[in-house]
Amino acid sequence: QVQLVESGGGLVQAGGSLRLSCVASGRTFSSYNMGWFRQAPGKERDFVAAISWIAARTFYPDSVKGRFTISRDNAKNTVYLPMNNLQPEDTATYYCAADETPRLRPETTPPGYDYWGQGTQVTVSS
Repeated sequence: QVQLVESGGGLVQAGGSLRLSCVASGRTFSSYNMGWFRQAPGKERDFVAAISWIAARTFYPDSVKGRFTISRDNAKNTVYLPMNNLQPEDTATYYCAADETPRLRPETTPPGYDYWGQGTQVTVSS
């Protein structure tokens, strides 16, 4: 079993920045593809970023490309998501997820992940 704990959410003004962190425990973090998703009230859970277990390749949707950067520190069992130039449409609960299947390319939909954190709220005011 893997436990994921997110932190770093908060309230910021448009144009501001936050850095989310996700600490994993319980299993071999370095062999997991890791992802970030977000969900606004009444909406589906959307893909935000992913990083592969091998070569740390990164993937983003167009909505956050150039503003968000996912990275991982396997020594600390942690994945990070610095977010810059935040906009009101980025407001959501952000979830960290882990996929224990060693795929060469991370999944970009929620069913592709086995473990989830409890989420951290990000609110961007205009």
